Amino acid sequence: MSTPEVSALRPAPPQEQKVVPAPQRGSWISAGVVVALLVAFAYVVVTGDGVRWKEIPGYLLDPTIIAGVRLTLLFTFLSMALGLVGGLTLEVLRRSRNPVLTKLAGAYIWFFRGTPLLVQIIFWFNIQLFIPRIAIGAFELEMNALVSPFTAAVLALSLNEAAYMAEIIRAGLLSVDKGQSEAATALGFTPLQALWRIILPQALRFTIPPIGNQTISMLKTTSLVSVVAAQDLLTRAQNIYARNFLIIELLIVASLWYLLLTTLASFIQYWIERRLSRSVEGRDIPTLRSERRTPLPAMGEGR
Repeated sequence: MSTPEVSALRPAPPQEQKVVPAPQRGSWISAGVVVALLVAFAYVVVTGDGVRWKEIPGYLLDPTIIAGVRLTLLFTFLSMALGLVGGLTLEVLRRSRNPVLTKLAGAYIWFFRGTPLLVQIIFWFNIQLFIPRIAIGAFELEMNALVSPFTAAVLALSLNEAAYMAEIIRAGLLSVDKGQSEAATALGFTPLQALWRIILPQALRFTIPPIGNQTISMLKTTSLVSVVAAQDLLTRAQNIYARNFLIIELLIVASLWYLLLTTLASFIQYWIERRLSRSVEGRDIPTLRSERRTPLPAMGEGR
């Protein structure tokens, strides 16, 4: 029990103080200056005589431009699909116990990440300078007929993407607790079974964001194939402005389409990440605890 004397000695509870944020007049002034500069720049661009803005809407849905959009999407899909398969294969080889396969996978990643993609595209387009033809018995095929601009573009994009995808998959695998792999080995899983059934499903939620970013980047990277006239979106725009000299107008059309495609890809990535986070919260991703197995026989049984 507290006596009146002791209660009198206790400090009074502090009164609530209202926190008033400091005024940020400087940030508002700088923001106003930036907005004013942007408005002035936009006004100069729009009102200038260098760009014929009325011509742009007519080319947005031009059949030639739409054909280029379809081919750009095809390049992106094929390159990402082949790159994902190649990256997973490289990571499996790099985790192999065979030192030769491990070194080869590491050398592949080192080479394709260390050389410019533009150089790789030009190399595959000119592969006939190194291998003019392929002869198998009486069958002979010219390399020019085999490696078209489309084939060269897909080869360069997918082979380059495989190197980056291998690093993304490696980072996802490293994010999984090592105990999962050790427990899988102790329970009789082969390394490939443990990777496919236990490790990869858990690493998926860590790899989806960077894979989505790579897909968005690939949509824009496909524009590099215009150097070999692969008839993508940028190539079609270049073909048009080579005839009518509306260079800036057609480049704006291509940029608007790239912005639209990357925005849609960003929404799809966001939707996949939300779905995946829900499945993780619902414990749909398998771990060793959720894997169904035949129980181990007791000591002395089965002999």
